[in-house]
Amino acid sequence: MGMQVGGGGDEDEVVSAINTTPLVDVMLVLLIIFLITIPVATHTIKVSLPMDANQPTRTLQNNIVVAITPTGQAYWNETPLTSYADLESHLEHVAAENPQPQIQIRGDQTAKYEGVGKVIAACQQAGIVHVDFITEQPHG
Repeated sequence: MGMQVGGGGDEDEVVSAINTTPLVDVMLVLLIIFLITIPVATHTIKVSLPMDANQPTRTLQNNIVVAITPTGQAYWNETPLTSYADLESHLEHVAAENPQPQIQIRGDQTAKYEGVGKVIAACQQAGIVHVDFITEQPHG
């Protein structure tokens, strides 16, 4: 009775083929994940955006210009505002007028967004209907 353990001819050859089944499974899972997430990340509504067509600002007698300097100081026409509460009180008086005057915001290009954002928020809270931004035409 002879028994062979371990060796014998063809069994000692090294298998040189790579099993690609797990790789294909992983790639299919990644493909499904990308197909699901990419449309969510790039979801936009197609709209026709306006071209650079600034119209000259028509400054009427009752329009109010709120200017914001680079340091964040706000001005009501040419009068400096002392605080956010001062701005809110001015806006509440203006909001009660009929018709409401137009608020024109002149923010310096180096001013922090916080200063301009506070003015916009105050206009919204006061119920101002018409707020515009004053900009300059691009040079060139």
